[in-house]
Amino acid sequence: MKTFQIELQKIKSMSNSNQTGLIEARVDALVTPRNARGDEEPTTTLSFDEATARVLMLLLKQQLAEFDGRKARSRR
Repeated sequence: MKTFQIELQKIKSMSNSNQTGLIEARVDALVTPRNARGDEEPTTTLSFDEATARVLMLLLKQQLAEFDGRKARSRR
């Protein structure tokens, strides 16, 4: 398994697709390979600053509200 260190620098936009049910984010990110140490489980790490985290949270809330708005009232 390949592992990476991903530094999220800027979130440009977010959208969702009713057909696939996925949220797609357009971002600027620095992606570098990461070698797992002997005692660590191989995993990819995503890091970002507080301002980017707040933008991500607000955009995710907006996208989830759009998903909820499309559901029939009986399914909420």
